[in-house]
Amino acid sequence: YLCFAISTERSDGIFRPMGLICILLSFGLGIILARSTSWRLWEFDSDIVQFVFIGLWEVCYYQEFNVSGSATKLLVNSPINSTWPISPEFMYAQDLILFSVLLKPVVLIFSAVAHRVIYVKVPFSETLKLCYKSSVFILILCSLCTVVAVSWNHVVDIYGNTTFDFPPTFPVKKGALIKKYHTYVFPTGIVTFTLSLLGVGMFIYEMKSLKLWNQKLRHATVLNYQRASVASSICNICQGTL
Repeated sequence: YLCFAISTERSDGIFRPMGLICILLSFGLGIILARSTSWRLWEFDSDIVQFVFIGLWEVCYYQEFNVSGSATKLLVNSPINSTWPISPEFMYAQDLILFSVLLKPVVLIFSAVAHRVIYVKVPFSETLKLCYKSSVFILILCSLCTVVAVSWNHVVDIYGNTTFDFPPTFPVKKGALIKKYHTYVFPTGIVTFTLSLLGVGMFIYEMKSLKLWNQKLRHATVLNYQRASVASSICNICQGTL
């Protein structure tokens, strides 16, 4: 027990806080990706709408209106619903990003449980292993969801021919598209993926440390038992001579 407590205190220094920070950052970036309206940025040859910012669930654009005899550009937000011809990569991106964002808090819960077990210095090694293994599995799953979503969207949008289109009531037609721009979504997704993998690395390190602690604890227990047996034998011999 003492060996376990001392070892956990020593490893508390840098790896566990770094892992928690990586998870929090990846969770925050995941929310930014989910709420972003810059998954795609298209430019059109149109006097009404020149740029369209496309998000997973919303499209934004500046449209020119005639207000009191003067031309004024106003920001218009248009939700993406069932009337939109959504491409496969976009539908999968919606599900993958939402799935990733919803699972990240579970990792934070497991991290909090593991920290609590270590903080109170209770040698529940099986509980810690369960928390760490579950966190590693979820983080790997979330990181794969994120990197697939942003990579697929980026490749199809910039280098492929997407089937994503606007509804008939949209003020500009896809045929007027003249240019597609790179946005911050792809690099942000890669950073989110990297942070999740760093969190995985921290948890794997904790699992290896836990295995080493258990080995030391078993060795110390056996050694103490042997010492106690020798001491008991000596006492019996002494009592026999008396």
